[in-house]
Amino acid sequence: MLHSFNKPAILLAALTISRFLLAADNPAADEARALADLLSRYGTSTATSVLFLNEKDRQIAFKNTDRLNPTRLIPASESPLVLGSDPTDLSSIRYEVDGREFTIDDFTSMTANRGLLVVKDGNVVYERYSPGNDKDTRWISFSVSKSVSSLLIGAAIEDGFISSVDEPIVHYLPRLRGSGYENVSIKNILQMASGVSWNEDYADPNSDVARAGALNGIELVSYLATLPTEHPPGEVFNYNTGETNLVGEVLRAAIGNNAATYLAHKIWQPFGMEADADWMLSYAGGGETGGCCISATLRDYARLGLFVLNDGQLANGNRVLPEAWIEESMTPSKAAPYYGYLWWLLDGAYRAIGIFEQHIVIDPEKNLVIAIHSNASSATGSNYSDHVSSVTQAVRNAL
Repeated sequence: MLHSFNKPAILLAALTISRFLLAADNPAADEARALADLLSRYGTSTATSVLFLNEKDRQIAFKNTDRLNPTRLIPASESPLVLGSDPTDLSSIRYEVDGREFTIDDFTSMTANRGLLVVKDGNVVYERYSPGNDKDTRWISFSVSKSVSSLLIGAAIEDGFISSVDEPIVHYLPRLRGSGYENVSIKNILQMASGVSWNEDYADPNSDVARAGALNGIELVSYLATLPTEHPPGEVFNYNTGETNLVGEVLRAAIGNNAATYLAHKIWQPFGMEADADWMLSYAGGGETGGCCISATLRDYARLGLFVLNDGQLANGNRVLPEAWIEESMTPSKAAPYYGYLWWLLDGAYRAIGIFEQHIVIDPEKNLVIAIHSNASSATGSNYSDHVSSVTQAVRNAL
């Protein structure tokens, strides 16, 4: 779930945009004009969500989150992890959707695709961007961030801030005592199996995700405390962005710090991410949206995948995540054989997936990472989604 536009951020953005527009020979002028137009049409409406923008407007919004909303910087590493280069001809790869055959070039030529990166054995074997995007483009990740929050819970356990995933979340968020979350564990919310009611319909402006999917802090906890229990904890999977924001609340309460800073110091900088990223906040100076909205380059998406492939260790062997944490995170839950700790599981691969088809696909057997930036025609269920699933499987099969 993405934030409504934020008025203070919009005023700052307007000043930045005006400087772009004054430079007539600036190659970013067209995009700056498009962003200014977007702000003029939607910027003062706090009820407007990116979920309900048209495809053209989303193209601008997805790469300018920091100009539309408050964010917290995740600074780049001073020693970036160098990705090797091993260009590989993938033109022979074929995949099918709806009975028709397509090539990887067909996929990257689709308007919805904004970038495709394939890294095998630490080497970039394929990298393509759509016009307007390149290797320096920061693109919103949506629910890919859920998987990052899961990694940070692991780091907090390794650091001793959290004893175990079996701890009740009310140990860290006592305001939830007496609510449906009284007996819910950290593990339950990592597996989206709290048993508490939640509606994740992105097309319904009155759904829980539309009303509360971007909340944090007291607002989030107060909202979740009103929801009824439908099932015993751990028994039934129910996709729930609110509870992944709750993962962020547990994390911040445990570490006594904000999530972006913790990510920067535990993973982003020591593992060697080459570009700044940012994490959207619920409001200026507030907490990060634990279930959404880290904006990063495609290459740093891929580096996150490499960090997971390296079992949560740095290049020098120092452990960031507990031993066997990745294995535990990717173990099918009782409630859903296709889901772990905020990771999707499929045929030996792990997937971090965001709406509008943002992806990090990790195949440990092939030592392979596939990263995708997208602007699909709808949040979920688009025909392009079928293409993403089929082309990533075809790449896995080929390599």
